[in-house]
Amino acid sequence: MHKSISRKVAKASRLNLFLFITTALMLLPIPIMAKTALIATPLGDIEIELLENDAPNTVANFLNYVENNRYDKAFIHRSLPGFIIQGGGFTFLNGTATAIETFPTVDNEFKVSNTRGTVAMAKLGDQPNSATSQWFINLSDNSANLDNQNGGFTVFARVIGNGMEVADAINQLPRVNAGGAFGDLPVIDFSDGSLVEANMVMTAVSAQTEPLPFAMNAGLNDAWFNPLTNGQGFFITIFPELGIVTLAWFTYDTQLPAPDESANLGDPGHRWMTATGTIEGNTAVMNIDITSGGLFDTTTIIEHTEPSGSDGTITLTFEDCNSGLVEYDILSIGQQGSISIQRISTDNVALCEALTE
Repeated sequence: MHKSISRKVAKASRLNLFLFITTALMLLPIPIMAKTALIATPLGDIEIELLENDAPNTVANFLNYVENNRYDKAFIHRSLPGFIIQGGGFTFLNGTATAIETFPTVDNEFKVSNTRGTVAMAKLGDQPNSATSQWFINLSDNSANLDNQNGGFTVFARVIGNGMEVADAINQLPRVNAGGAFGDLPVIDFSDGSLVEANMVMTAVSAQTEPLPFAMNAGLNDAWFNPLTNGQGFFITIFPELGIVTLAWFTYDTQLPAPDESANLGDPGHRWMTATGTIEGNTAVMNIDITSGGLFDTTTIIEHTEPSGSDGTITLTFEDCNSGLVEYDILSIGQQGSISIQRISTDNVALCEALTE
């Protein structure tokens, strides 16, 4: 006779502009998804790797129970020697076992075989799409049995680290028949009388999320500079809705001019550069254009790079909300190098950090 698995009841003075650079970025959204989960038990922790590519809906279903605290005070309620340990079905509070309130069922996503160390969803007999909250850990290679009945049992995770040592230790605990769904209940230090929480293999399930890679956001809109390089800085402005960022590379006076000195905004010798490109996450690679000449409020000849975007590249990278790197290769002047930049003011740091969360 085949063994079966059943489910019972996560950012001057005077400015003499020298260089101007414009860049386009595509801001890529990064989904928040837990990669692992931790099942804490009295005998140790069981860490599981979530197989979101193989069973995305089942992983999302499992995380829904975790995020809504449905697994709080749950326990391992079934242990079959050399076969499985099963949990996620009941909570134990004040001496009473209560069925976990379930969400709607999740459709079967059988793909990965039920080998030792895999974690799968339990379900009702002869109802392939009936899985809700209950899960089990395969203690042996159960593929011949569980892959071929009830549409196959959906494996959504795999035990990693030394988690199987803990699972095996739970399976080796004595069992009692407490009736109903608890005919194979593993117990700790229990001999007789009423079961209490200390006798149960209680579980605490938590999602373990990986830190998200830093991505450019509007909180980086600010004035930036390298404190070791007097007289030059950068204005950076990001437009998330348009998926673009502009960067202005400028020079400035390092000493305050006389109060009666007028600013010369625009000079025939000024050179401007614009650059446009796309990014991956926190990095933008830009193709450079150069524009030169021009006085404000005068008719002058402006010269541009031809063809557009053919004067080299600039790469802009941010590792966090407070530091960045400008790498440049400017063909027309034969200059290559890199400049580390930091904020002149911290006004937008809080916004950047908020948009990163």
